[in-house]
Amino acid sequence: MGFRQNKGRAFYNGSGRLRLAGVLAISLGTFSDKLLCISTMSQIESQNPEPVFQLKGSMLAITVMELARTNLEALDRQLAAKVAQAPNFFSNTPLILALDKLAPNEGPVDLPGLVRICRQHGLRTLAIRANRIEDIAAAIAVDLPVLPPSGARERVIDPVEAEAPKKIPEKPPEPLIKPTRVITAPVRGGQQIYAQGGDLVVVAPVSPGAELLADGNIHVYGPMRGRALAGIKGDTKARIFCQQLSAELISIAGQYKVSEDLRRDPLWGSPVQISLSGDVLNIIRL
Repeated sequence: MGFRQNKGRAFYNGSGRLRLAGVLAISLGTFSDKLLCISTMSQIESQNPEPVFQLKGSMLAITVMELARTNLEALDRQLAAKVAQAPNFFSNTPLILALDKLAPNEGPVDLPGLVRICRQHGLRTLAIRANRIEDIAAAIAVDLPVLPPSGARERVIDPVEAEAPKKIPEKPPEPLIKPTRVITAPVRGGQQIYAQGGDLVVVAPVSPGAELLADGNIHVYGPMRGRALAGIKGDTKARIFCQQLSAELISIAGQYKVSEDLRRDPLWGSPVQISLSGDVLNIIRL
């Protein structure tokens, strides 16, 4: 920095002034170094304008283990019994530990011991779901992400090893494309309608909280305020058509946009069709 402290000379009367001068010299030197560093970083960034990563959203199925009690010995025994029934299910399975259903008077959870038991049985803990202060603090202490409690309905999984297929009389193969399913009544919040193997047509309004699913296309001849998931078995050529785009979520073959993204689109509230190109959802006016 070019600053030297001369202990044998005093350039000003009084020690306070001498110290002040020394601090000022060091500060100026440090500020100069920072300017040089910022200038160098700017030159490096200008030489490498291409982004090196992208953040994307995707819908993944993850097993949730909901804990009812904190008895880890019983958990160890019961998990061992489940592994014996279906060992392939418990093979590096990603897991969310749900502690949000524990009773307030239930004792504290030995979170490191709980994660260790899960790992011994092939379950890899990604995060926990919790609302008790002590559980959240324990997760932070072991550097585990904490998710908020979920209000979604989750189906119970009973892993069992698949039995050997039994011979049954052969039936004529079903057509790959089933008839279009047509819904004429309004679809209310909480309802879920699935068109398996074909398209879904709704000629009525779809309320917030409602969910439309189809292996093929989805057509909504009315306001679309719920969730629409087309091509849910991976059909990237599926499309969504609606007369008024006000959806909470749209998805084609697993690629999705939520209402926060859709509201910024200039076609929000307009009649549109939605298609998938690569991993990008395209929205154009009908």
